[in-house]
Amino acid sequence: MTKRLFWEDMYIREFDGKVLSVEGNRVVLDQTAFYPRGGGLVSDTGRLGAANVTEVIKENEEAIHIVDHPELLKVGEVVHGSIDWERRYEVMKMHTTAHILCAIVNRETGALITGNQISPGESRIDFNLEQFDREKISDYTKAANDVVARGLEVKSYFMNRDEALKMPGLVKLANALPPAVDVLRIVQIGDVDTQADGGVHVGNTREIGEIVVNKAENKGKNNRRLYFSLKRPTSS
Repeated sequence: MTKRLFWEDMYIREFDGKVLSVEGNRVVLDQTAFYPRGGGLVSDTGRLGAANVTEVIKENEEAIHIVDHPELLKVGEVVHGSIDWERRYEVMKMHTTAHILCAIVNRETGALITGNQISPGESRIDFNLEQFDREKISDYTKAANDVVARGLEVKSYFMNRDEALKMPGLVKLANALPPAVDVLRIVQIGDVDTQADGGVHVGNTREIGEIVVNKAENKGKNNRRLYFSLKRPTSS
């Protein structure tokens, strides 16, 4: 199993890993700071040695690095990896924002998440709502920005699955439960949201900046979609 360095430090930008296999353009390391595509999040990109990492995918418990020049990587060697930090940091902010928005919409309407796509630039979330009260969207956005301004700590920890599933509000995905593993990773945003989650987040909500909901759409029966983006914080 590939060791997930981003679970230990979500701000890690560079690392060294041993090459375990090279098959075509697919490279597996013993450990990685690259977040693989999954959970609605795009993957990290960056470099492994002199090769560019164009995408990272997950198969079973392995992170598969898709590279442009696999011939530059040899099994058994230790290679230096570096992620595209600007891209990663935008995804971290977007992902934490998605959790905040979902918590607020769930609290106000009871809606669960039916899909999401977390990307740099603009992201989206789908909810199982019969209709969006468009006048309420601005209220949800203001409430989310109030959370950001509070500067809440975002922390992660691991819990036994059975104990974790007893926590109210842990599951906000429609028709879905966390992976069938004995131990779940939990992400907690202050007193606002606690979810089982394997993704990357910022350490404090103040890093997010200003949340802007760009539009809301009807995407079929009982499916409503919000698109959102971020304005950079005025100070770091």
